[in-house]
Amino acid sequence: MPFAVGGNGRIATNIAALNAYNALERSNLKISESQLRLSTGKRINNAADDVAGYITSRALTARNGSLEAALIACGDAKSVANIVMDSLENIADLVTQMKEATSQATSGAQGDDEKAALAKAAYRLAEQVQTVIDTTVFGGRQLIDGTFSADFVVGTNAVNALITLDVDLTFTNPDYDVEGDYFNLNAMRTDQFAGIVGFDMRDFYNVEVEDLGVFSEEKISETLVGLSDALDNINKVAAYLGGVSNRLSSQEETLNSQITNYKAAISRIEDADVAKEQLELVKGQFLQQASLISLAQANSNPQTYLNLLQS
Repeated sequence: MPFAVGGNGRIATNIAALNAYNALERSNLKISESQLRLSTGKRINNAADDVAGYITSRALTARNGSLEAALIACGDAKSVANIVMDSLENIADLVTQMKEATSQATSGAQGDDEKAALAKAAYRLAEQVQTVIDTTVFGGRQLIDGTFSADFVVGTNAVNALITLDVDLTFTNPDYDVEGDYFNLNAMRTDQFAGIVGFDMRDFYNVEVEDLGVFSEEKISETLVGLSDALDNINKVAAYLGGVSNRLSSQEETLNSQITNYKAAISRIEDADVAKEQLELVKGQFLQQASLISLAQANSNPQTYLNLLQS
C-alpha cells in the first residue's frame, strides 16, 4: 500500500516519483488485464486468474465433453433402431403379400396351375425378404441377420462409470417375447422363419402342379397360420425397437438440456463480463493518465530545491 510522504527536499531519492511510477505500473497491469479479457472473452485465461474457478470450469468442461459424446452415441443407436424398424416394416409388407397370395390359393376357383404360379410369386417375395436382411447394414455390420448386438454409452454417473444402452438384435433376445425365444428372419437360410418352428419359406419354391406341397388342401391352412404368426412376431420385434427408440429420444432431450446447463455454468465462471471489463479498462486508462501527470510533476519537484544552490 503506497503512502504519501514528505521530505521532498531530499533530491537523492525522489519518493513522490517512485510512488507515481508504482501507481503507473499497476494501472498498466490493470489495462493489460482488461484488454486481454476483452480480446479473449474469458475472465479466466490461466489458473492464476482464479484458482478455484479454474478447477471448477475445467471439471465442468470435461463433464460436458462426455455428455456431448454420449449424445452422439444416442444418435447412432437411434439410427440403428430406426433403420431396423423401417426394414421390419418392409418385411412385414412382403409377408402380408405372401399371405394374400396364399389366401387366393385357398379359393376353389383356383386350379393347380394358378396355385403353383401363386406359390412361385410368394417365393419371389421370400427372396426379397432375404435381400432386405442382407442389405440392412450400419457401420459395416449386418443389423437383422441375427448377429448384431452393441452397447451404446448414453451417459456417465458422478464417478464417471459408463451408463450403456444395449441394442440386442440376436436370434435369442428374450425381449422379443416370441414363442421359442428364437427369431430368425433369414428367409432363405432357416426352417424357423420369424420364430415359427417348422415354417420354411423355401417350401414355396417346391410347389408344383404335380405336388402342391404347402399349397395342398392338407397344408395350406397351416401355411396361412404360419404366415400370420410370423407377422405377429415381426410386429413384436418392431415394438421392442420402438421402445428402444423412445428411450433414446428421451435421453437425447435430457442430454441436450444438460449440455446447455453445463455450458451456462461454465460461462458464468469462465467468461468475461464485457460491460464490466470495459468500465475497468476506462478506469485504468484514466488512472494511467493521472499517474503519468503525477510522475511528471514529481520529477520536476527537485528542480525547485536546486534553485537554493544557485542562490
